[in-house]
Amino acid sequence: MSLFNEVLNAKKQLENVVAATPLTQNLNLSDEFEANILLKREDLQIVRSYKIRGAYNKISSLREKEKANGIVCASAGNHAQGVAYSCNLLKINGKIYMPKTTPKQKVKQVQLFGKSFVEIVLTGDTFDDAFASATADAIKNHKTFIHPFDDEKVIAGQGTVGLEILESFKEPIDYVFVPIGGGGLASGLSEVFKHLSPHTKIIGVEPKGAPSMKTSIEENKNTALKTIDKFVDGAAVKQVGDMTFEICKQNLHDIILVPEGKVCTTILRLYNEEAMVVEPAGALTIAALDFYKEKIKGKTVVCVVSGSNNDIERTAEIKERSLLYEGLMHYFMIQFPQRPGALKEFVNNILGPDDDITYFQFHKKNNREVGSVVVGLELKNKNDIMSIKINMTQNGFEFQYLNDNQDLFTQLIG
Repeated sequence: MSLFNEVLNAKKQLENVVAATPLTQNLNLSDEFEANILLKREDLQIVRSYKIRGAYNKISSLREKEKANGIVCASAGNHAQGVAYSCNLLKINGKIYMPKTTPKQKVKQVQLFGKSFVEIVLTGDTFDDAFASATADAIKNHKTFIHPFDDEKVIAGQGTVGLEILESFKEPIDYVFVPIGGGGLASGLSEVFKHLSPHTKIIGVEPKGAPSMKTSIEENKNTALKTIDKFVDGAAVKQVGDMTFEICKQNLHDIILVPEGKVCTTILRLYNEEAMVVEPAGALTIAALDFYKEKIKGKTVVCVVSGSNNDIERTAEIKERSLLYEGLMHYFMIQFPQRPGALKEFVNNILGPDDDITYFQFHKKNNREVGSVVVGLELKNKNDIMSIKINMTQNGFEFQYLNDNQDLFTQLIG
């Protein structure tokens, strides 16, 4: 059976299980980009992401013996919640492996959705550790492993997002922006549009720190990245699936890489302007619009908002990354004179009226005359940084700019 037919079957399988999420025009974005920007709100699913679609479609398709043996999965978030909810609905026992570093809120949600039908095992420090434990369990105990993306039934379930978009909007769609982690959603959705709306350009979006699909397509082979930035946790994978790679290689028009800081700016903007709470992966497609603004002018564009499982404890980090990306947060190591009034002189002679010291930490006292201080400055206007550097030089403050020294920045700031 073709993948497209699998998607059609998945739609029937998911009736009365998943919500047909809204496809709504966003006025702010439409005005800004002079386009018709529509948001596919998968953040409004019962498990707050599209992952329930693939998980349920896969688990419900198992043979009776496979269901009786139980299932296993590995996940640090959304896939685990989708699997847990499916196990509860279908009354199938599941074991879900999650890293020990998983926030308590996510562990609690998985247990809430799965109730007595799931057992959560916290193991290792990374997703790879949990993945290894889960696959070993599945082999040893003859259980079915529910892959988060590299499985035809999972891909087909995610593809129902594409069917819903075309059912909701009958006019031509020029672009669809879809986030890419392992590639399951992009594969299923792009297959639907290939059959039903082939003129629509499907644009994949990955975090800049984890360009696994873009790298693989450029290399013309499924390539594992050695290191990744895990901040956009719902889309940060070292290697995409073999199936998803082949499908995306054929179906995607382009892949955009979005800096993590830009994602953070988008998260804050959506919260402040739209009262939308999105996770980093959920903000990817909207963040990507800036990089396509000339091409989408006057066009109809759909952005898939993939999920809203964001931890409030990450808010400080999100704000910090956003300010750094926007050029509004700057860190220096400054040699401060060890005499009364030096800090007052710094404030009066170096800073502008709208500049704020948000971080001040003595690092090491070198001698009696000077001491190293790490200073963080938050600006209202990013262009003011040049005058601050000039003022420090003219007033005899020796300094090292830390934003451009990533190794030292990480050591001193974190």
